[in-house]
Amino acid sequence: MPLPAIPRRVKIGDAAAFAGTTPRAIRHYHAIGLLAEPERGSDNRRRYGYDDMIRLLWIRKMADAGISLDDIRAGFEGATGIEQSLARLEETLASKAAAIAAQQAAVHRLREAGSPLGLLSPLVSGRLHDLPPGSLRQADLDTLLVTERVFGPQGAAAQANRFIVLATHPELRAEEDRLAEAEEALDDTMSPDDPGIDDLAARRCAHETALGAAIDRSGLDEALDDLLDQDDEHAGEEEGEARTSVVEAIGKMPYDFSPARVRYEKRVIELLHPADQDGDTPRTC
Repeated sequence: MPLPAIPRRVKIGDAAAFAGTTPRAIRHYHAIGLLAEPERGSDNRRRYGYDDMIRLLWIRKMADAGISLDDIRAGFEGATGIEQSLARLEETLASKAAAIAAQQAAVHRLREAGSPLGLLSPLVSGRLHDLPPGSLRQADLDTLLVTERVFGPQGAAAQANRFIVLATHPELRAEEDRLAEAEEALDDTMSPDDPGIDDLAARRCAHETALGAAIDRSGLDEALDDLLDQDDEHAGEEEGEARTSVVEAIGKMPYDFSPARVRYEKRVIELLHPADQDGDTPRTC
C-alpha cells in the first residue's frame, strides 16, 4: 500500500476536521489568544503546521473534559491557580453526575410504576406501588405532589396512609368522592353565610375522623414509623429539593377558592382541631 501524500501544512477546514472541531471555533481560539494565528499562504489563507495541530488537539481534549477556555489558556501559560480551578471543576462534575444518577433513577421508577407516582420520592412511591391499578386518582397524586414539595418526602409518606385506606375501603372512597363533588360546588355563586357550609364541614370532619380510625386499625402508622426510622439512617445520602415553608406555600400555591370555600375550609379546621380555638380537649365531630 503506497504511503499517502503527507502535507507540511493544512488549511483551517482540514485542521478543524482532524481535531474534531469547527473553523469558527478555531478562529475563536485565535481571537482570545488561546491558539496563535499561523502563517498565511500565498492565497492569504491560514496554514497550520504540526505544532499548531498538537496545541489544537490538546485544547480540544481539555475542552472536552469541561475545562474552561480561560483555564486552558492559563494552564498553557503556567499560571498559578489552575489546580484550584480543576478542583472546582471536579466538584461541579461530581454534582452533575449525581444529578444525572438521580434523573436515571426517577425515569426508572416512572417506567416501573407506569404512572406519575414513579416521579414522587421512593419513600412515597414505595408505600403506594402495591395498590390495585386505578385505585389512586390523579387528584390523589396531585395532593401528594404538593405535600412532598411543602413537607418533604416524609410528610408525603405520612399522607400516603390516607390514600392507602381510601384505596382499600370502598365505602370511605365513595364518601370522599361525594364530599369532593360537594366541595367543588362551593363556588362564587354560593354565599359564605350559606348554612349548608356548616353541614358539609361537619360531614368532612366526620369523614376525616373515620379515615383516622381506619388508619389506626390498619397499623399503617406503625409501618410508617419503621420506614421513617430506616430513612433516617440514610439521611444525607441524597440531597432533596429545596422546599418552601407552609406559610410561603399558602401565599404562593394558588387554589382559587371562593369565599364560600374559604369559610368551609376554616370551619373544617375548627371542627377537627377545636383545642386550637379555645384550649379545651379536642372533641369528635
